[in-house]
Order: sequence, then C-alpha cells, then structure tokens
Amino acid sequence: MKEVFMDGGRILLSGLKSVGKGGEAEIYLHQGMALKVFKESDHPDYDGLPHEQHGAVARIRVHQKKLPMFPKGLPPQVVVPRKLLTDRSGNNIVGYAMDMVGGADRLVQLSEPGFHNAGLSNGTVSELFSKMHDVVSGIHSAKVVIGDFNDLNVMVRGGEIFMIDADSFQFGSFLTGTFTVRFVDPTLCDPQGKSPMLIKPHGEASDWFAFSVLLMQSLLCVGPYGGIYRPKDATKRVPHETRSLRRISVFRDEVKYPLPAIPYGVLSDDLLHHFHRVFERDERGAFPPKLIRALSWRRCGKCSIEHARHACPICEPNVPAPASVKESTMIKGKLSITQMFRRPGAIIVCAAAQNGTLQWVYHENGEYLREDGSVIIRSSLDPHLRFRIQGKVTLVAQGQKVTAFEAGKPVESAVVDTFLNLPVMDANELHRFWLSGGRLLRGGGVAPEHIGEVLADQSFFWVGPKFGFGFYRAGRLVIGFVFDCAGRALNDSVKLPPMRGQLIDSTCFFSKDLCWFLWSEQEAGKRINHCAVIGAQGTMMAHESAPEGADDEKAWLATLRSKCAAGMFLLSATEDGLVRIGVEQGTIRVIEKFPDTEPFISPGHHLFAGKEGLFVVQGQKITLMKLNRS
Repeated sequence: MKEVFMDGGRILLSGLKSVGKGGEAEIYLHQGMALKVFKESDHPDYDGLPHEQHGAVARIRVHQKKLPMFPKGLPPQVVVPRKLLTDRSGNNIVGYAMDMVGGADRLVQLSEPGFHNAGLSNGTVSELFSKMHDVVSGIHSAKVVIGDFNDLNVMVRGGEIFMIDADSFQFGSFLTGTFTVRFVDPTLCDPQGKSPMLIKPHGEASDWFAFSVLLMQSLLCVGPYGGIYRPKDATKRVPHETRSLRRISVFRDEVKYPLPAIPYGVLSDDLLHHFHRVFERDERGAFPPKLIRALSWRRCGKCSIEHARHACPICEPNVPAPASVKESTMIKGKLSITQMFRRPGAIIVCAAAQNGTLQWVYHENGEYLREDGSVIIRSSLDPHLRFRIQGKVTLVAQGQKVTAFEAGKPVESAVVDTFLNLPVMDANELHRFWLSGGRLLRGGGVAPEHIGEVLADQSFFWVGPKFGFGFYRAGRLVIGFVFDCAGRALNDSVKLPPMRGQLIDSTCFFSKDLCWFLWSEQEAGKRINHCAVIGAQGTMMAHESAPEGADDEKAWLATLRSKCAAGMFLLSATEDGLVRIGVEQGTIRVIEKFPDTEPFISPGHHLFAGKEGLFVVQGQKITLMKLNRS
C-alpha cells in the first residue's frame, strides 16, 4: 500500500517515518500520531504463506464493521483508534490513527534479568501491576475483553502503563481468534494438541490468566511453564509448547528452574499459592488485587536478593556476609573454574573482552565503576543507562545523549539516533561509533569521522574487533550492512532473511572474520529466534531458526544471549552446559558439547572468549573457565 486517506486527505506512506512492524500491520508516524496500516493479503511478508494471506483478508473484512463500532468509555490508558484510514474510494478501512506513546518500554523488558540487575526493583513492578489491575478492571467494566493479552501490547513509560493494539480487543459479536502461545489460557485450547490452539473464545477469566503470567514473569524473569522439563521416566517427556496443556509448571520437581531467573521463594506465600492454583489447578477468576498491594519488598544485606518475606529465603540465619572475593580456583575433571570477581552488593552492568582481556563496569554504593575501581559517574542504578567499553574509555548513554568518560572525566559527547527506544552506539578496543541523523560516525579523534549513511531512527548496529554489522528497516524492506571499523565505507548489500513478524530483540557476536547475528520475532503468536552467520565482506553463510524455549538440538537457539564468538565458532550456554556451534555445508549445527560445564554455566550468563579461557559473567561475579584437553 502506497497511500491512505484520513479525513479526506491523502497521505503518502513513502514520505512517512516507519516506527514499527508487527505480524498484521505496519506503524508510521504522521503529525504526532501513529498510523497503523493493516497488511493486505498481497503484502510481501505473506508471500508463500496462503494461511496468512487468507487471515489478512478475513481480518480486514471484520475491521470494516468492527472499527466504526469501537466501544467508548475505556480507561484513558488504552490507546484507542482516533480516526479511521481508508483507501482512495473512502469505502474500505485500511487502518487507523492513534495517539503515539513515545519514549516507552515494552512490558517484555521487565522480564529480562539484565533489566532487573540494572536497577529495576520488584517494588516498581508491583506498583505498575497495581495500576494495570485497575486498567484491566476498567476494560472489563466497559464490557470489553483484551483477548490476546501479552507483553508486547503493554507499554511502560515512567510509572504509567498503556495498552496498545486495541483493535484486537473483543466486544459484542466481534470475537478475537488471535492469541500468543505463552499467554493463552490452556483451558480454552485443544487439550490433545501438541501446542496451544484456541478452540474456545477468550473471556475476562482468560485476561486474568494472562495477567498472572505477566506478573510472574515480570517479578521472577520466568513464566509459569519456563525452565526445562526432564522427567526421570523418559517416556513422559513432552515438547516444550505442550507443557501448558499438561499444566507442567516450574513448580514441579522435575522441571529444571532457569539459573538466571529469580528464585520463586522470594514471593509471599499468598502469591505463590495463587500462582500454583492458577497454573497447576486451573483456578480462574479476577486476580485478587490485595496479593499485589500487600507485597512488602526488602533487600537482603547478605546476598542482595530482593524478597517479600520476613527473612531472606536464600541465606541461612546467622551466616555473616561474605567478604569481597578476588580469586579462588576449583577443579572438576579437566575443567578448572577460577572466581575472578565477586563483591556483595555490586552489580555488573556491562563487560567486554578486548584484546583477550576482560573489562567491565559495575555499580556499587551509588557509583558506576570500572574493573580497577575507578569511578565513572555517581548515580543510582538505572536500567535505562546503556554502557559500552573502549579500552580505558567508558561510553554512557541515556536517551539520545552519549558521553565518553576517561579517568572519570567526560572527553566527548554526541546526540545519537534511537532504535526501539535504545541509543544507537557501540565500541571496540580502538574506536567508538554512533548514529546521528542516519550518519554512521566514528569518534575518538579531533572530529567524528563519517563512515556511511543509513536510515535515521530505524537502524541498529554492533562492532567487533575488525568490522561492524547492522540493519535498518525501510517499510517492507530489511537491509543489512557491514563496514570496516578502520575504514570509511559502508556496504549495504547484505542479503538477510525476511523479517515477517514483530521484531522483539536482536544482538550480535563477533570474531575477527565472522559475526553471528541473532534476532527474535513474534510470528503468528509464537516467538521465533533466528541466527544468521555473516562474513566481513557481507556474505551470509547460513541461517537457522527455532522456537523460543527449544530443548532439542537447537536448544542453543532457545535464547539470543549467553553466547560468544571464538574463531570460526560460536560458544553457547544451554541448560546442559556449554556447546560449540559451527557451519557445515551451509547448515548451523552443534559441533561439540561440554557436559562437565553444566553445573557452572547456564542461559542468562554472559560469555566472553579471552586469552586465558572463557569468562563467565553473572550478576555479581565473574569466573574464568579453562578446559584442559590433554
């Protein structure tokens, strides 16, 4: 679609800034409002997908009647259609205009361990969900059901929440068939299915089920059916997506609880019992608001964990807080584990292996410091601060401003573009890089050096020791690019697989000659992770995809992070320990497994290849892992 009409006026989409894309629509910015334009059946994202093409026709047909009848009286936090968009004839609705919620985080970020480590408190989470409870109750009072209630259609800005994608809400005779696998009520799904498939309509009870899922994952960084199910009887194993249909939750003894997640014992007994009744015993009904409002969070002075109990559920009583640990070593078989750094109360917020040596930034006692103890800035923990390391220089970014600090003093500042609310900048040992107005710049000299042009506020990139890789989205197109970190040219002819769904997250890992680009998309209610291996000249060597939570030979792709590149290989942490990934005959596959590492490494740990071995960074500590093959 090239044009839409609003209030009789023509709007050319090619002249607008694209600010997002989901599985069913594209979002553009126009005169301070967001235009949601539905994907029609001939959209390139649906090429070769007849089911999606048919779904697009059916959705748009329903919207012709549904949007003009959209209910009034919804809470102000619901981002509702303000004006309808039509085609040239004025007879066919092709989308709608709504208020723009700028500078907001998606609720999914609250479930990331890194966001909690960087300063998000469970007290803040509780306050947000108390407000969200009021919003959900207000929606139900208006005789409306959210339906596809998930962590991508809730936005957080400051201390407020906003509900978006309201066109999928259910009211009157307009039922909603869309759902997101991780949040759909299993009592409404086919009990004999291999994965959740909705066979009964959403209702208020299913909204409250999703609310419970959202609250649990925002407090604990794991959902009710997360972790890995490993029954002693191998015949009882089921695919990951089947677990909700069997009510096999993280509370089961045979489910391996994710190591990066927050132990569920930090919750109050009342809230734990509620989760158990909902996720294991199918109790339904409105979520009791007192379970949130009665939570009283405190932080343990010994282990620093935040809990809502009378005493820390992790620490034994009368055990003194451990002293700062600099180095200690243990041996297991051919594996040696050396603890390099651990400080009670300290939180590691950024790390980088440069020239084979690990460097890091941590927060302690109201200060951000480098690994040598030198102070960068004085500030409370803030999850919206973004750090990068360039040798002895530390980049600190927030919003559109990035400042380079050396020896605690600012040496360079710049205004940068943002992408999905993130400042776009990175660094390697020698240089720092950022985007400003679509211009890729390299800093550190007398004046920034211009490398190339990309698309402002629609581009993101990363740099390795020798080259950088990035991408930008121009409407329906996804363009990849590479550049030499020491050069002044940009190659934007990288052929990437199509990104059909809503982009959730992305990251990149570099060796000297390769980068491993990983991204996650929401496609037809499922989270799909992808990996593309790209050479320094821009050639894509291989591509692989897997559903989030995969626990087979693609378990290394169950998460995006907890990886690092080493030579021609990718090392990845899985629930079964470290694995080595390589490309063979155009296929990305597991080359070697290291089961002895299983007790010491897990998804959620950050990995960095160094001269001495593999550095493993987790929250408050750093360990060095060495494997003796002799």
